[in-house]
Amino acid sequence: MNPERLKDLLNQVKNGRVSVEQAVKKMKHLPFEDIDFARIDHHRSLRKGFPEVIFGEGKTADQIVEIIARMKKNKENILVTRLEDKKAEAVRKKFPEAVYHPLSRILICLDKTIKKEKTRGTVLVISAGTSDIPVAEEAFLTAKIMGNPVEHLYDLGIAGLHRLMANQEKIFSASVLIVVAGMEGALPSVVGGLVDRPVIAVPTSIGYGASFNGLAALLGMLNSCASGVAVVNIDNGFGAGYLATLINRP
Repeated sequence: MNPERLKDLLNQVKNGRVSVEQAVKKMKHLPFEDIDFARIDHHRSLRKGFPEVIFGEGKTADQIVEIIARMKKNKENILVTRLEDKKAEAVRKKFPEAVYHPLSRILICLDKTIKKEKTRGTVLVISAGTSDIPVAEEAFLTAKIMGNPVEHLYDLGIAGLHRLMANQEKIFSASVLIVVAGMEGALPSVVGGLVDRPVIAVPTSIGYGASFNGLAALLGMLNSCASGVAVVNIDNGFGAGYLATLINRP
């Protein structure tokens, strides 16, 4: 149940086209629907401005299909994260309109055109290396389906700082920046020292042995000397995209 559908339903009750009993029946799954293996939060769109997102990792394809089917009844746009290729194939057999992005492991099932929300400006996603792009794409697609204008700049790591400085116009014009980096995780500090906008740092698990699967990058970002840098968890592109959306709201 999203705000538009709720307003429409209430107006129908007000105008006598729908009875109170019929309205109650339509709203019976608020605030959540219990389907044994999951409790689907149909109320989340009203509270948060975007419906519940399905985390694909650890769920079976059948469970994901059932959750999508229940959510589609409410005419919601659906985002599934961390979805393996084989599960995505099974889901698309049931919902051929769904689009799967294998690099980011994201599946998007649109029931309506993505609403262009009122925003402060553009969310810019920057990756330090090509190997960081899968996490960057997760952030990019998350911010995009949530109604933000989104752009990206990939492979701008500090090993070749001139690549970053060659894109100053885009960097300085963004309203929120998501900076994705593995190895030592230094790029968000560099970007944070250049701009007067929020920087969301995303450590990735990319790197050699002493990077400890992203722990070195995480600690480096948490200890950033640049002001205005916030840090999400290792490989959490989704969390960065969601946070950027909240910041980008006017």
